[in-house]
Amino acid sequence: MDNLHIQKVLSGDTESFRYFIMNYKDLAFSVALSVVKDEFWAEEVVQESFIKVFNSLKSFKGKSSFKTWLYRIVINEAFQRLRDEKKEHVYSDKIREYDLDDVDDGFKGLNLEEQEVVVQKALKLISAKESLVLRLFYFDGHDNKTISDETGWSEANVRVILYRARKSLLAVIQEMINKNIKVESYGQAK
Repeated sequence: MDNLHIQKVLSGDTESFRYFIMNYKDLAFSVALSVVKDEFWAEEVVQESFIKVFNSLKSFKGKSSFKTWLYRIVINEAFQRLRDEKKEHVYSDKIREYDLDDVDDGFKGLNLEEQEVVVQKALKLISAKESLVLRLFYFDGHDNKTISDETGWSEANVRVILYRARKSLLAVIQEMINKNIKVESYGQAK
């Protein structure tokens, strides 16, 4: 279906580009948000990415799927936004070794919605690369090769980032639990 709409756009039917926006805007937003960690910035990244996709559509060779090509543009645009703003949210405290059982114990008093709030807040505190790789691997179900294709990083680099990301996320969650962060409602944690 993507190829049909690509051909329509390239033939001058610019209204057919709405198909890509409607089908991929949420995916693009969640990828951008995992990198820039700010909804306003993520919206700007998505908008800029779709403009780049529209302007570059004639250069799409079809060597990968349209979705993979779009992912790469969104990821590159998101990291460019970070470089331009010189702002990257990185958890700066020393990462300590924690046992998964410690985190499970800390989650026992929280319902699923509260657990999700803690995890989402923790994802905002780790590096953009780590947050992105965790999102692509766990939330989108992509394997290391697909993540490598989408990011342009080697598969070995993806494995290293994924390993570090798991450790970072675990450390951040454990610190949050140790500090007895109160979770009031979805989207708000104190």
